[in-house]
Amino acid sequence: MERRQLLKQSAFAIAAFSFSRELFANAPNTHLDFNPSALNSSNMLSSMIRLGSNENPHGPSTLAKQAMIDAVSISNRYQWDMNGELKIEIAKMTGHTKDHIALGAGSSELLGIVSLWAAYKKGNVVASEPTFKLWMPAARRMGLPTKLVPLTETKHNDLNGLMNAMDEQTRMVYLCNPNNPTGTVSPTSALEDFIKKVASTTIVLLDEAYTDYYDTPSMSKMIDTYPNLVIAKTFSKTFGMAGARVGYVLAHPNTIKQLNEFQAWANAGPSAVSMQGALAAIKDKAFVTYCKQENIKAKEILYNGFDALGIKHIKSFTSFVYFDTATYKKDIPALLLANQITGARSFEQNSSWLRISIGTVAEMEKVVAVLKLGA
Repeated sequence: MERRQLLKQSAFAIAAFSFSRELFANAPNTHLDFNPSALNSSNMLSSMIRLGSNENPHGPSTLAKQAMIDAVSISNRYQWDMNGELKIEIAKMTGHTKDHIALGAGSSELLGIVSLWAAYKKGNVVASEPTFKLWMPAARRMGLPTKLVPLTETKHNDLNGLMNAMDEQTRMVYLCNPNNPTGTVSPTSALEDFIKKVASTTIVLLDEAYTDYYDTPSMSKMIDTYPNLVIAKTFSKTFGMAGARVGYVLAHPNTIKQLNEFQAWANAGPSAVSMQGALAAIKDKAFVTYCKQENIKAKEILYNGFDALGIKHIKSFTSFVYFDTATYKKDIPALLLANQITGARSFEQNSSWLRISIGTVAEMEKVVAVLKLGA
């Protein structure tokens, strides 16, 4: 290996390590998104209903759990073979080839890798406000300042506004569809037109973490035509494996090769245990169908409760709901916390809008009951 190439790869590895460290150093404490001092005992802690991180309350599936248990015994071996096997199975699931796929420890790590790739080109990134921001603080530290564009009045991504905010220094546009925290979806035709216009010259990082809940059309069919288009996906949501940390991106094979250069060890983010869980989860289609159906049932309970209380809310294409507390007299997060329910929180400054994750049917029934008693 030439000295210049060795130095280049070493620099990439150091930058990637620094980026990932910054990424998770700035991550919110999602394990406890409430004040533990507000609890009276450890028993209350274990009985909390946690609705703050859009986790699947039903997962992982029985098949995935057993596969992970079995994989513990082989965790003394590196997972080289599993990397290829998982990419092949994902390729079958998405209609691509393994060369279109890069793996990571959750999609969050890969959002960071794509941002690092964009930062290496020097410039800025354009994104919506509010949206998923976990990767942004680390991106700024790597020299990729962010230009934020307000959502439309209906809380949708403003595609025209995003394009208008771009300048000659824009190296990446980040778009979360369905958007987090609002749960809104951009029309397919409008999103396709946006990608055609932007991805011809600029990286488009499209976060599709929640498309599975309502079969929202993926834009991954466009990756071969537009090498600047990168689609981020995850096993954290409908597959119920948020803590296992398995994510992937779909992109043109040449783009995947470039992204792999920014990983200290390409595709090695997920552990052997996590990969075995993901391989089993892909096969457990009945479980995914069940989770989607239960999400709809639980969400309808919340919608009906909001309607009865006159609380404005947005019909969501995800596992969370965005709602306006302006007409409710009490502090909803405090009221819920007093009843061992945590997670309702704000994503906009000086706004009465909050997001709450969807739990089980029983959990959402409790949320509604508490809100009705407190009204």
